[in-house]
Amino acid sequence: MAAFQTHSQVVTVDGIPVRYEYAGEGEPVVFVHGLSGSTKWWARNIPAIAQHYRVYLVDLPGFGAMRRFRRQFHLLRAPHWLDRLCQALGLETFSLVGHSMGGYVSLALAAQHPERVKHLVLVASIGIPFERSVAQLLWPTALALARTTPAFWPTLLYDGARAGTLMILRAAHQIVALDARPLLPTIRTPTLLIWGAKDDLVPLSFGRQLHAAIPQARLYLIEHANHICMYDQPQLFNEALLAFLQGQQVGEPATAPATSQSSPC
Repeated sequence: MAAFQTHSQVVTVDGIPVRYEYAGEGEPVVFVHGLSGSTKWWARNIPAIAQHYRVYLVDLPGFGAMRRFRRQFHLLRAPHWLDRLCQALGLETFSLVGHSMGGYVSLALAAQHPERVKHLVLVASIGIPFERSVAQLLWPTALALARTTPAFWPTLLYDGARAGTLMILRAAHQIVALDARPLLPTIRTPTLLIWGAKDDLVPLSFGRQLHAAIPQARLYLIEHANHICMYDQPQLFNEALLAFLQGQQVGEPATAPATSQSSPC
């Protein structure tokens, strides 16, 4: 069976060329990676989602194909940058799927422009203060990466090398300083939180706090998955994502205790 192929194009955002990938047809869904990541982190998800939607994959400035634009990365400005990119792509309304650092970028954009974001999916998202230094997070980071699916390790090493240690550390310091809690009650977009039940880096306690603070949010837990749950357990992830985008009730509502799931409904 031939490998799934996405198409690649370049648009200009604020005078900077931005490479993005796309596949499929239908309503647009934009995928945003996390720290040291790239479009490659969604490799096990896009084939399934692109059967039903037009998917867009973007690299944030400083990462992946955008590694040469390290000076353009500022975490608090990234939601505006993503909004400008979506405007350049001609997307009036769209759904957002953000992982970890990309989760904050997505939730902040949804808070700022609720009329434009149709669905919001936060995958092991940051936003709750870590209350630990970057140095103190090195061990949880190592655990999370070591315990993810070994097939992912080449992608992890490749993308880490592309971004570079200095860029990753600079972004990590911005992440540790972040407190997105004031934004959470303002989110009006239908929101699904997807979390690996064994996440060593962004713990499930963070997911529960987001779940409680975002109005009408739902929480879907994936057993036997760590921080990169969309790669660890792609079938469960894809089923849950598709069901949510299609308007089904996925996971547990905010008013009920969250329990682990084995199916999207």
